[in-house]
Amino acid sequence: MGISKIDNIGIVVEDLDAAIRFFIDLGLEFEGRTTVEGPAVDRLLALEGVRSEVASLRAPNGVGVELSSFISPAARRPVGGGTVNTLGMGRIMFQVDDLDAVVARMRARGTELLDEVVQYDDTYRLCYLRGPEGILVALAQRL
Repeated sequence: MGISKIDNIGIVVEDLDAAIRFFIDLGLEFEGRTTVEGPAVDRLLALEGVRSEVASLRAPNGVGVELSSFISPAARRPVGGGTVNTLGMGRIMFQVDDLDAVVARMRARGTELLDEVVQYDDTYRLCYLRGPEGILVALAQRL
């Protein structure tokens, strides 16, 4: 028996409200928000004194995005820079039906489009957006 599906992808942020708005604007459904803390959480995360706000969102295909904002211990910034070649979790890619409509909606809300929409042969169109706190999101439309 192996892995059956990806349940969620975790992202640590400072401004939880801004990150929630960004993913709702992209089209994810907000599922809830809670605070986690206590000895069991400390053991699970191998940290001491954990107190974190966690928000859950879900894409239409069922894959979730879990946003965490650490109250204690404080979140640490990665060394370097928030480009797609930075070590660690690089980006999330979502498949969309109408790339132009999603890009227009996100740009109207102030989201940065990294460059332009690129088309690969007759296969798909792709672009990158930078969300709050440098979160990189790729959008792909299959043709």
